[in-house]
Amino acid sequence: PGKKVLIVYAHQEPKSFNGSLLKIAVEELTKQGCSVTVSDLYAMQFEPRATRNDIVGHLHNSEAFNYGVETWEAYKRGGLSKDLVEEQKKVQEADLLIFQFPLFWFNMPAILKGWMDRVLVQGFAYDLSKAYDGGLLQDKLSLFSFTTGGSQEMYSNEGIGGDIRYVLWPMQHGIMHFCGVKVLEPHICYAPENVSEDKRKEMLTAWTQRLKTLWKEEPIDCSPEWYFK
Repeated sequence: PGKKVLIVYAHQEPKSFNGSLLKIAVEELTKQGCSVTVSDLYAMQFEPRATRNDIVGHLHNSEAFNYGVETWEAYKRGGLSKDLVEEQKKVQEADLLIFQFPLFWFNMPAILKGWMDRVLVQGFAYDLSKAYDGGLLQDKLSLFSFTTGGSQEMYSNEGIGGDIRYVLWPMQHGIMHFCGVKVLEPHICYAPENVSEDKRKEMLTAWTQRLKTLWKEEPIDCSPEWYFK
């Protein structure tokens, strides 16, 4: 009870299956006494591009623009753009980050990748000497909840897509674990568009059930073995 949850949601249509998963998470977690914040990226018209506009005021080096250096320097002096500061505040306050999205091309949608690119700046989320288990966002949990177009068989070791865990490596390990965030088992709804209405209802029920005991879960072992064994 009293936990803070940030759901970063990347789908254009509230009536979509992803929209239903979002609604369930908000309702179920609120019912548990959590305070839930949603960043609905499409509704917010979130800017996914990492540009000069992310820095307010002077540049550290006006001769040649280096986004990583400039955002790091801007973060230190409180010179990041308002939208970034707002998202960082939400992340800072959250005990749990849930990312809800449809898988696009073995990856997260561009608008969500842009959120990662822009919000998780050096100095805020990591420092080069403070990464992975030493990352700056320790004591937080994350969970990737997403839908796929392909079936579970396609995303298996024997399937054409290979093990789904290969896809999770850059997201869970390369971003979250790099920033010190612990990672819960992903929640994957395979091919909701291609299954029966009953099966879809089962998927939604399974998500509701999982959320009921979410806080008792142990994070995954954040090591290459989990992904590639």
